[in-house]
Amino acid sequence: MGPNQQKLLANAAQAVRSNAYAPYSRFHVGAALLAADGEIFAGCNVENASYGLTICAERVAIGSAVAAGHRQIVAVAVATSGGHSPCGACRQVLSEFGPAMEVILIDADDPTRTRTTTLAALLPEQFSSGAL
Repeated sequence: MGPNQQKLLANAAQAVRSNAYAPYSRFHVGAALLAADGEIFAGCNVENASYGLTICAERVAIGSAVAAGHRQIVAVAVATSGGHSPCGACRQVLSEFGPAMEVILIDADDPTRTRTTTLAALLPEQFSSGAL
């Protein structure tokens, strides 16, 4: 992924973060995925009073990509206050669609502070269809 694609992805994650519905945690998250064909899909977290029904931004974005017919994701950008990485459940869901994807973590409070890693580094022994 080139620097221009990385910037577009980071900007999309930052932009969608403002749409997050987080009245309980007040922890707004934006995620943007880059499909293998270059299309970008964004999502934000959607909380619920029944906390277990909350949907993370990364899974909203995956759902959008899958609904549009995409099955290969090459990168994800996640924007949070502090630049935190996806939760364990999101890491596992992301691995279904791109176990080697690039992960860009953006500190929404200071977007110049970003960190790039890989999903394999964040989830070293992911559960996959090979185990079934």
